Amino acid sequence: MPKRAAEDDVNGVNSGAAKASADAVPPAAGAQIEEKDVDMGDYEDPYGDDFESDGEIIELDSEGEEGAAEGEGKIEEIEIDNNQNQPEIYLPHRSKPLGPDEVLEADPTVYEMLHNVNMPWPCLTLDILPDTLGNERRTYPASLYVATATQASKAKDNELITMKLLSLAKTLVKDDAEDEDDEDDEDDEDSDPVMISETVPLKSTTNRLRVSPHAAQTGEYLTAALQENGEVLIYDLLPQYKAFDTPGYMIPKGAKRPIHTIRTHGNVEGYGLDWSPLINTGALLLGDCLGRVHLTNRTTSNWVTDKTPFFASQASIEDIQWSTNENTVFATGDCDGYVRIWDTRSKKHKPVISVEASKSDVNVISWSTKISHLLASGHDDGTWGVWDLRNFNGKDKPSPVAHYDFHKAPVTSISFNPLDESIIAVSSEDNTVTLWDLAVEADDEEISQQRKEAQELHDIPPQLLFVHWQRHVKDVRWHPQIPGCLVSTGGDGLNVWKTISV
Repeated sequence: MPKRAAEDDVNGVNSGAAKASADAVPPAAGAQIEEKDVDMGDYEDPYGDDFESDGEIIELDSEGEEGAAEGEGKIEEIEIDNNQNQPEIYLPHRSKPLGPDEVLEADPTVYEMLHNVNMPWPCLTLDILPDTLGNERRTYPASLYVATATQASKAKDNELITMKLLSLAKTLVKDDAEDEDDEDDEDDEDSDPVMISETVPLKSTTNRLRVSPHAAQTGEYLTAALQENGEVLIYDLLPQYKAFDTPGYMIPKGAKRPIHTIRTHGNVEGYGLDWSPLINTGALLLGDCLGRVHLTNRTTSNWVTDKTPFFASQASIEDIQWSTNENTVFATGDCDGYVRIWDTRSKKHKPVISVEASKSDVNVISWSTKISHLLASGHDDGTWGVWDLRNFNGKDKPSPVAHYDFHKAPVTSISFNPLDESIIAVSSEDNTVTLWDLAVEADDEEISQQRKEAQELHDIPPQLLFVHWQRHVKDVRWHPQIPGCLVSTGGDGLNVWKTISV
């Protein structure tokens, strides 16, 4: 899993991707922001200006001034100019690189929701905290809980950050016919986005962070942070979660310390990490850059890590995914280009099946929650594919049921939509997140007609639904309780977004 240099990049979110000159209106979802020693981060969106951190709310006036409080940033409201020059579609695999006087501008008409959270440092990983606000939530304003961790320039400055994002408004597109006097009415407090955060100090960069999917049911928000120094820190973030919704609640000091630390891998770095979706007591798999996978189970009184690793080769374990319907089966994506299927009951600790998925590294994998025999893999050469595990018979080399080479840079994250069996999100080092619908047929008459009428679509796979632009994007996660909502992390912070396509 390639990293990036730690940098405080606060450029705006763009997508869809219109290319304009520097004299044009700033990006619709992220203007340049001037910051002064930001301790946490700023919450930015085109339609409101509230920022809340560690229990303190900072109200900003229309010019972003409020006594120059420490950690304060300027949040600008951005209006959509419908009279600007006709933009051109920007596609990273085909368009020329942006020039020094060019910026990308989001098209607000294709987003149902689009918000940006500026972070104090880049974050390589994030995850969604399950909540008790209900499933299939489609109303606005929306609320959600997120956990992430930083890649600071100095190890001692790293943090695990838990956030509640609330009052997330639906994206609005300004009508030209609107009376100018109505602009002042847009300052509706109910639509102003708010962020509340709690931090836990860390001593190293976090390569991957995952929250137990059983958190809301068990009452323990078990969160594992795989550190660059080889340690795996397990926290219970329930006190942080509780503090967001309980006025006056004080987080115990012990809540900022891990409840358990796994040191089985020594000082060997790793990227593979996953909680079992079927074992609610807590079963954690972790892999390292020497090809070793260790299983940690929670007992009634302790955490126990199997000292004998699962091992096939010295190729780095780049990603791990538990099976979504068999509690002893898991898959790994490795640097030697193989996807391997394992069974924790194996006394030999060897893979059951090994399949070459790519001539390059397999950076990421995703096991479908809806169709348990489908597994997606993303590769270092920019390609990605979907495999039918029923074809993994160990005799003949199987072919993927779907394969795409749209991205021209390494794939950094891949994820099946947990609420829609055919939708997949893929992020890449080409600064984009793409959404795909595998149920779309290439010979569909409507699609064929569109491709004939629009020359710029002739080389675009018909399954491609959407392209979201985000600088240095590293991880993307679907919200399991808000249909179509994604949270992605990149060099410009976190994006919370939902398109009209999903």
